[in-house]
Amino acid sequence: MSSTQQQTTRPKRRPGPPSRLPVLATLPLSLLLTMLVTASLIPLARSSVPRLPLSHPFLSHKSFPCPLWSSSFSFCLSHLSRSTSPSFFSCSSSSMASSSSSSVLGGETLEGNNPLLQDFVFPPFDAVNPEHVRPGIRALLKKLEGDLVDLESRVEPTWPRLVEPLERIVDGLQVVWGAVNHLKAVKDCPELRSAVEEVQPEKVKFQLRLGQSKPIYNAFKAMQESSSWEELNDAQKRIVEGQVKEAVLNGVSLEDDKREQFNKIEQELEKLSQKFGENVLDSIKKFEKLITDKNEIEGLPPSALGLAAQTAVSKGHVMATAENGPWMITLDAPSYLPVMQHARNRSLREEVYRAYYTRASSGDFDNTAIIDQILKLRLEKAKLLGYNNYAEVSMAMKMATVEKAEELLEKLRSASWKAAIQEMEDLKVFAKEQGAVEADDLNHWDITFWSERLREAKYDINEEELRPFFSLPKVMDGLFSLAKTLFDINIEPADGLAPVWNNDVRFYCVKDSLGDPIAYFYFDPYSRPSEKRGGAWMDEVLSRSRVFARDGTSARLPVAHMVCNQTPPVGDKPSLMTFREVETVFHEFGHALQHMLTKQDEGLVAGIRGIEWDAVELPSQFMENWCYQRDTLMSIARHYETGDPLPEEVYLKLLAARTFNAGSLSLRQLRFASLDLELHSKYVPGGSESIYDVDQRVSKRTQIMLPLPEDRFLCSFSHIFAGGYAAGYYSYKWAEVLSADAFSAFEDAGLDNEKAIRETGQKFRETVLALGGGKAPLEVFINFRGREPSPEALLRHNGLLELSASA
Repeated sequence: MSSTQQQTTRPKRRPGPPSRLPVLATLPLSLLLTMLVTASLIPLARSSVPRLPLSHPFLSHKSFPCPLWSSSFSFCLSHLSRSTSPSFFSCSSSSMASSSSSSVLGGETLEGNNPLLQDFVFPPFDAVNPEHVRPGIRALLKKLEGDLVDLESRVEPTWPRLVEPLERIVDGLQVVWGAVNHLKAVKDCPELRSAVEEVQPEKVKFQLRLGQSKPIYNAFKAMQESSSWEELNDAQKRIVEGQVKEAVLNGVSLEDDKREQFNKIEQELEKLSQKFGENVLDSIKKFEKLITDKNEIEGLPPSALGLAAQTAVSKGHVMATAENGPWMITLDAPSYLPVMQHARNRSLREEVYRAYYTRASSGDFDNTAIIDQILKLRLEKAKLLGYNNYAEVSMAMKMATVEKAEELLEKLRSASWKAAIQEMEDLKVFAKEQGAVEADDLNHWDITFWSERLREAKYDINEEELRPFFSLPKVMDGLFSLAKTLFDINIEPADGLAPVWNNDVRFYCVKDSLGDPIAYFYFDPYSRPSEKRGGAWMDEVLSRSRVFARDGTSARLPVAHMVCNQTPPVGDKPSLMTFREVETVFHEFGHALQHMLTKQDEGLVAGIRGIEWDAVELPSQFMENWCYQRDTLMSIARHYETGDPLPEEVYLKLLAARTFNAGSLSLRQLRFASLDLELHSKYVPGGSESIYDVDQRVSKRTQIMLPLPEDRFLCSFSHIFAGGYAAGYYSYKWAEVLSADAFSAFEDAGLDNEKAIRETGQKFRETVLALGGGKAPLEVFINFRGREPSPEALLRHNGLLELSASA
């Protein structure tokens, strides 16, 4: 059948029944809380790639990415579209740009002109080139090794003689390596890859040397057992307890031969994870489909056609236009998603879908063997540490256990199953009513297309038609205005104050009510698929710290960066965002707020440091709720040309569509979380089952439509193989009950009562945002809410309370 013959018919609009969701009335509240604190029934998981909850913050690159298929899943699927501006950072030549001085190296500038080794306030992102990485990291490691030897020779179980010098070592590597790692995430190139690959083993060796230091471990143990223990404050106790636990997980108690084996495993895992991510990026870059016949892409909205033409121009087709083509389709989300949602050409949808779900699974970029080796080494590591499997290792620093996580996932699967079956039946009926030839044989590349048509029919809403109302400048203005209302802060542009890595990057200063700076952050909004990793994330650049205070200040100010991969400006239009992209910006800003508004002066638990993985999504998901709050949404939703506000009826439709396909989307998340736990708790590497066999087996109980036999999703599951979510993907759900309950405090106060909103916002700031990792997350929540968390708000937000009450 030709592509023309396979084009899908245009749908007719019709009203549809409300989404059917599971009834939970028969479950006791205590069980609901256990379930929902770990994985709520919100159909679109709201979160941000990888961060390990290590008390030594440099032991792993930590950032906060979207989960797959989140409310911002368009960012989490792959690398997105293309930058509109050149970069300062160069992969081929040195830059002589300079930056301000800082206390990063304790006020010390190392020898030479290497920008990584200078004393700077803000990292010299514009001056660092691949040629600086090898000598810079090696010189830094040499200095830090000397500092460590000195610490070990003089260590005492006191704060000034143990924790403060340790923080200087930890921070020294975190800041410099963090800058290099960040550039690799946003400015990847072969020269930088090679440099990082060469020095990474040396960096890991030092990390292990520090993490396994017996003098430091013994000093922390002595602090725990000393008579002065009770004199420490909560944050200091959390630091000591975390360091002791982390040392054990880092192998400090292993005998020499086992420690050597452990260290070899850690080195190999670091290398494999790095290669995994590079393969995903390279496989995405490799796929390009040039289309010259407009009939082949019938149905694509103007924004997608404009982006496809812009991509074609960047690939040498200089005469490409949105109207006449040619058009370049890629696997970047702003290109991939419109094809799956809107292309009537079923053959095109199938081709792009198959390419997407076989990323990094063949040829030079095949991740299959890498996955097998990662799982094998993680199991060996777990056994060395005395655990049964790697999932138990992962849970050692989380709030859940393997058993509780598995119990939760099964409860959720059972609760979502009937709703998902009905949703699939509704989709088939709808497709048949529209005369679709594939209605009796819907396949994976049909689901998204027909779901979008059904959503349009039920709610009379088209996401593409909303784009003109969400221009990036207006969204940011509204977001900053909300932050002022809630937290009494002012956010001002500070472009030019700090070096940046690309012309599109903005720099902001956060000021308190008196106008004094309290934090800074970078914002890199647009995708650059040739060099920038996919997803959206927040990470620290500098943390707040008393130890690094200078010039008469009480603490070094925190600095963060927010990175998104949203649709860039096309032509003379600003970046016009989907509603999902709006949610993503709010989400990452929530993470940034927790880092920037911390009042914790102990650097090892300030901001996002030291917070249990399961709770770290609270502020990010909390901020997403405001996207649906009427005053907030109306403040950001104005037509970029006319200035007209979003019509009231459209706002109401957005609210109604919030839980569309709840059961199906819940099961999709459960597949990922269950597969993650299965691979890290029960799977036997080298056994009779392959990783793909496990995926198919797990999918039989988590998916209404089984994956294709050739589905290789695992080969691009970067969250668990190139990030910090191994045996932890479930934890995206953990904080949802907390965030919903936190937002309900504002609902209780009255969302139209500005005075009450300001008072409640100030309380949220002084607890959730201010305390960082210095207090256990449950205590922090109780300090804010006055009680332990309840699932009621989460159930209500998703329409489940009403259904339960009527059952």
